[in-house]
Amino acid sequence: MPNSTTTETPPQRADGSLSHGLKQRHLSMIALGGVIGAGLFVGSGAGIAAAGPSIVVAYALSGVLVMLVMRMLGEMSAAYPSSGSFSAHAERAIGPWAGFAAGWSFWVLLCTAVGLEGIGAAKIVQGWLPGTPQWMWVALFMVVFCGTNLAAVRNFGEFEFWFAALKVGAISLFLILGVLAIAGVLPGTDAPGTSNLGDFMPNGGDGLVIGLLASVFAYGGLETVTIAAAESQDPVRGVASAVRTAMWRIAVFYIGSMAVAVTLVPWDSKEVTAKGPYIATLEHMGIPGASQLMNVVILVALLSAMNANIYGASRIAFSLVERGLGPRLLARLSGGVPRIAVVTSSVLGFVCVLLSYWRPDDIFKWLLNMIGAVILVVWIFIAVSQLLLRRRIEREAPERLVVRMWAFPWLTWVALAGMAAIFVLMWREPDTRTQLYSSGGMALFLAAVGYAWQRLRAKG
Repeated sequence: MPNSTTTETPPQRADGSLSHGLKQRHLSMIALGGVIGAGLFVGSGAGIAAAGPSIVVAYALSGVLVMLVMRMLGEMSAAYPSSGSFSAHAERAIGPWAGFAAGWSFWVLLCTAVGLEGIGAAKIVQGWLPGTPQWMWVALFMVVFCGTNLAAVRNFGEFEFWFAALKVGAISLFLILGVLAIAGVLPGTDAPGTSNLGDFMPNGGDGLVIGLLASVFAYGGLETVTIAAAESQDPVRGVASAVRTAMWRIAVFYIGSMAVAVTLVPWDSKEVTAKGPYIATLEHMGIPGASQLMNVVILVALLSAMNANIYGASRIAFSLVERGLGPRLLARLSGGVPRIAVVTSSVLGFVCVLLSYWRPDDIFKWLLNMIGAVILVVWIFIAVSQLLLRRRIEREAPERLVVRMWAFPWLTWVALAGMAAIFVLMWREPDTRTQLYSSGGMALFLAAVGYAWQRLRAKG
């Protein structure tokens, strides 16, 4: 039975609840910078190598799906602000077992991502300071961002504000320079016209599919803003503003930058995959120090993701436990911060780093496969929850519908069909089939545990 009596997030006070330390400028920049994730800088080269210029279509298609998901999530989060975000919505719409499965699977994803981002950041710093051990840099980053998140939430907000400002500035400069180069008005460059776009889909449909799958997972991280909104001064306004501007942010930053890259640089250039499309494009334009400049931006993107994921993991865990879906220890607050949840999430992230050194070929590889499709599982919970909650909100509290899903319920069903199609495409590709099975297995296991937990609570 769906749980319609899930406790809403109480007024947040310093004495017993999460604080309201995030300002509107923090939330706005978290929403803006959250679109520019490490996946865009790091993973897009492989997508271009597979799909060629049609990577623009791949990013556009996955971008439409992400916009629909964000609109659904925004509708529910504006109606019921909660640090549990989609997990709390799934519990309210479907039942505690759904909230348990969605929340803890996402927690595992975020904690693992913290470790992966730490490894990526350490490799960049090690390139500048050869001879220094990677684990030392990862440990340093972990300590810094764990400490940041242990302090007041406004510290997290300030870090993300400036991280996001740098990312937005860098990608905006890249787009401006790219447009000037395409127009032939940038000194030292000639307008390429459409010479690099002739072979639009060089590897056929299979290449487009690989590019589509790569682009879907590059969009991860957008959910953080709905988690952070619960600790802002005006959660409803913050979520509404972030969701309403999602469309142009995705179009400009993702689709725009991919269009610039494939127009200026041949898709099959070895530089695109070896250095990444951004460095390759800047070097093609003759920008001095392009490689080191982009390494700085990528480092910032990775550190920003570490910071945001430690925050998101701790708040998801806190919300789950506060709702009776986990060990009470993680719900302890100090100064409005769930510090035990912060430390636990950071430690698990560092354990993932150690596993990458100790057991890279079995346990670590299995862990990577297990989180491979978690974001799609979460999106399905979001869509199903919105289908069920929308009618209930219209009936019981229509004034809560500050944000509305477009063309409900038709576009919700379109989004679900898109997710199902991506699952089919993952099943067709040998490299992603294992991820599909592993993530699906974890989701089913957590759903079963959540159902058992739900039954025990009902009896007790």
